[in-house]
Amino acid sequence: MLPLHFTKKHDALKILCLGAHCDDIEIGCGGTILKLREEFPDATIQWIVFSGTAIRSQEFRASAECFLDPENASKCRNYDFRDGFFPSSWKEIKECFEQIKHEVDPDVIFTHYREDLHQDHRIISELTWNTFRNHLVFEYEIPKFDGDLGKPNFYSVLSEATCTRKLDHILENYASQSNKSWFTRDLFMAILRLRGMEVNSPSKLSEAFHVRKMVV
Repeated sequence: MLPLHFTKKHDALKILCLGAHCDDIEIGCGGTILKLREEFPDATIQWIVFSGTAIRSQEFRASAECFLDPENASKCRNYDFRDGFFPSSWKEIKECFEQIKHEVDPDVIFTHYREDLHQDHRIISELTWNTFRNHLVFEYEIPKFDGDLGKPNFYSVLSEATCTRKLDHILENYASQSNKSWFTRDLFMAILRLRGMEVNSPSKLSEAFHVRKMVV
């Protein structure tokens, strides 16, 4: 397997993270964000979520402060589109993407998996590709009842310490989700372990992504 190394000769690395719900980014690529922050401490990270009740929005802010440095965390954005009804708000969400496009020109984008069966997730992935046509896009995965995990083709090898930090931050900050049967440490770790096995990770742990277009 060939490794990919991000390099920036002049400007700081610019990262855009997009999620339908308040915990999606952390679950899908939180470990990779922590890793990139260590490798690129001057990176600018735009963290945008498109739904959230008052309680979940508070949790989102607290979580962002754990995953990001104070400057990037202060710039996080949380829209209030209705959870589960994104298809009916397509036009309004598209307008938000148009605004985002004029605000940031990212080097790397993290968004939902295009084949995700959750309708909100699919809309965000669709609009990501519709809006950012000349960018490197990593589609992350969210484990859930639908059983829609695909066959990823890009892996981010993570240390055990980074994975532990990721799970600690998620479970500590999203107490409102603790009553869900799938929102548990062992399930999140199982996905990391499965993907680590697939890529023969030295730590046995990895996050996985779908990369549809990459120019070398």
